[in-house]
Amino acid sequence: MKAITEAMLRLELRDVQPEVFIVPEGRIITPAAREYLRQRKIGIEMEGKTVRTTKRFSLAEEKVSEPIEDTSVPFKKGGENLSSGKYRDYETGVYYNEKPEHMTHLYGNVLVAKNHPRIRFRGKLDSLQALIVLAQAEIVAAGDKEGVLDDLSNILSVLREMMRCDVLEEPFINESIIGLNHSELRDHSHHPQKYYAIKQMLLPEFPMGVTYAWLNRIRTEVRSCEITALDAYLEQGKLKRPEIVECLNRLSSALHIMMCKYLGKGYE
Repeated sequence: MKAITEAMLRLELRDVQPEVFIVPEGRIITPAAREYLRQRKIGIEMEGKTVRTTKRFSLAEEKVSEPIEDTSVPFKKGGENLSSGKYRDYETGVYYNEKPEHMTHLYGNVLVAKNHPRIRFRGKLDSLQALIVLAQAEIVAAGDKEGVLDDLSNILSVLREMMRCDVLEEPFINESIIGLNHSELRDHSHHPQKYYAIKQMLLPEFPMGVTYAWLNRIRTEVRSCEITALDAYLEQGKLKRPEIVECLNRLSSALHIMMCKYLGKGYE
C-alpha cells in the first residue's frame, strides 16, 4: 500500500488551496502529511465517502503524475527505514531511533536538516544576540553612555524571547521595545526632528565613534534577520508567524531611533 507523504503533498498542492483532500482508495497518508494538511486547514476524506464541497483535490482526480517512489534509506545509524521510533523527520515522516548527525530539532522530537529555513533563522537570531553582547562589551570599554547599554539589553531580551517562542512553538507577544509601544516606535522613527532635534539619521563615519558604528551594525543585522525570518515563515504567500516578522521590523525601527537619539545627545 503506497503512502502519500508530506513531500508529495507540498509538490501537488503548491498552486492550489482545496477545502478537502481526497485520499485515493488503496492509499494511506503519513502522519506528517496529515499535519501538513491540518496546518493548511485542508480537510481529509477517503475516496468514496460523500463530500459536500466542490472545492476538493485528489491525486487520481487531477491525473497528476506520481513522483518516483523514494527507495533510498534514511541517513541513520543501522540504516533501517522505521515506521516508529524516538524521532520523526518533519519532511518525510520517517522515524529514527537515533538522531542523524545532519539533522537537528525543529520542535519536540521532530527533526529537520540543519540547513532548513527555520534553523537558518535561529542561527541568525543566535548571531544577532552574540553581536549585541560584543557591542555592549566594547561600548563599556569605550566608557560610553549607560543608556545605550540599557536599550541594547532590552533588545537582547526581546530577541531571546523570540528564540524561545520559536523553539517551543509558542505564540510570541511583544508590546514595547526600548520603552516605546509599536505605534510610538513608528512615530519616533519617522519624526526624529520632533523627538531628538535632528533632521535624520546620518550614515556612520569613523569619527562618530565606536558606539554609533555598533548601533548601525546591529541595525543592519536586524534587517538581515528579518529577511531570513521571511524565508522561514512565508509559505505559498501566507505568513505563518506574522508576529515575529512584525517585531523584527519594529526592532529595526528601534535601532534607527537609538542612532537618532545618540546623534541628538539624548543619551547624555
